[in-house]
Amino acid sequence: MAQPRLTDFFARRRPGPRAAPPRAKPAWRTPSPAKPAPPTPARTPGGSRKRARPPAEPTRDHPAPPARRRLRLPADTVSSPSALAAPGSPEEATLSAGQLPCLAAQEDKASSKVTLSELKSCLQRARELGARAQELKASAQRKDAGEPCVLEDQGQPAGPCGQKAPAYQRFHALAQPGPPGLVLPYKYQVLAEMFRSMDTIVGMLYNRSETATFAKVKQGVQDMMRKRFEERNVGQIRTVYPASYRFRQERNVPTFKDGVKRSDYQLTIEPLLDQEAGGTAPQLTASHLLRRRQVFGQNLVERVREHHRAFLASLNPPMVVPEDQLTRWHPHFNVDEVPDIEPAELPQPPTTEKLATAQEVLARARSLMSPRMQKALSDLALRTAKSGSPGSPGPALPATPPATPPAALKGVSQDLLERIRCKQAQKQLAQMTRQPEQERRLQRLERLPELARVLRGVFVSERKPALTMEVACARMAGSYRAALSPGEMEKHVQLLSELLPDWLSLHHVRTDTYVKLDKAADLAGVLARLAHVARAEAAL
Repeated sequence: MAQPRLTDFFARRRPGPRAAPPRAKPAWRTPSPAKPAPPTPARTPGGSRKRARPPAEPTRDHPAPPARRRLRLPADTVSSPSALAAPGSPEEATLSAGQLPCLAAQEDKASSKVTLSELKSCLQRARELGARAQELKASAQRKDAGEPCVLEDQGQPAGPCGQKAPAYQRFHALAQPGPPGLVLPYKYQVLAEMFRSMDTIVGMLYNRSETATFAKVKQGVQDMMRKRFEERNVGQIRTVYPASYRFRQERNVPTFKDGVKRSDYQLTIEPLLDQEAGGTAPQLTASHLLRRRQVFGQNLVERVREHHRAFLASLNPPMVVPEDQLTRWHPHFNVDEVPDIEPAELPQPPTTEKLATAQEVLARARSLMSPRMQKALSDLALRTAKSGSPGSPGPALPATPPATPPAALKGVSQDLLERIRCKQAQKQLAQMTRQPEQERRLQRLERLPELARVLRGVFVSERKPALTMEVACARMAGSYRAALSPGEMEKHVQLLSELLPDWLSLHHVRTDTYVKLDKAADLAGVLARLAHVARAEAAL
């Protein structure tokens, strides 16, 4: 192989004719009808790779292009804004003068749509505000007339007519943990918490011999509960527990506030306590607070019991439950819909008579008239009333139609319906008078069929004739679908041995308890016996 010479390198770098020129990279340009695309400059063979200079300097006929390029669209791509030229294109994308009005018209149309939608939303909002104002005005008129529209929730401002309470208030009794019992409504529980806070504040002020005014108590209760506390709530507390406080209107009470004058009347609150044997002033101690709180809670429960008795009397057939045996409310009794407590009247500051209107002036002047003039005016008023309302008998009210059975029960014997209603009433009565221990036993009986299946699987997997109570309860707790403690699981095992002694037996050896199970017994028969026992005890 011949050795290459040094002159061959310079010969290769020397420019000369080439057989096949290299392929030029096509330049993507946006077609423009305004001016034709310039021809692609041909590369000189062997020339440098520098970009070519502009052909000539701009003249008067051709002004210099601006420093910042403008992106313009061709006429055939006006409707598609994505047809812009690439930023790195060597030519400028131009737009004909006829395309500008089209774009402006499109922008005006879009802005008009946005403006129209905004106007519609504003109009709808104005209508809603007007309707709300009308509702509030009507509710205020009814309130002045003595007909409240919607009962105000405890600690919450009253809403417009027809507005429902939140779900956590309407279904508060259903969300309580633990077994069902004599649960109070949400508004009653809030009122009990208000009484506890109020008793705490009043006790602090009373123990240091300071006059407790409503303004001080209101601020303290609102700081503790983060809820509104008004005179209406104080009236409700007085209705539930009348012997709790003594209310008076007093003045010359130091307030240390700029907005309240010393000569103004203020509502003062004083707790009612039994006098001690020594004759000294009693103190509102923690035991007094706890006892007063218990009395207030019992009074609230008694009020709910009254509504519950009325509900039971309205059933068909009516039910009567002894008060000492009632452990829970009727399943169809909606606790959270119990009517609100009517506030009691509180002492009001004495009002001085001031004549402010012409009607009041005339009423005062009437007392200065002579007896003959008063008699003449009363006779004239009677004659006017008789002529305006003639004594015509009013139309007779239509008789109340008899109650008709629903369409679904059409054709069913009434005796059968009465027997079903009586049986259902007996079942509900037994459910309302059931003791908490019996309720827990029924819950265990409902779990026993599944626990029996789990326990047999534990013995089959362990391959042992007997297991200690700790091991068996730990295996069952790990295999059961619900979370139960080992102690609760041990109670279920003891109940199983009590109901089925021939299938499961317990043996006490020294300090340990062993569980022995008959794996040869039919599991289906065992489950059937447990289900029968559960149904029998639930029917009692």
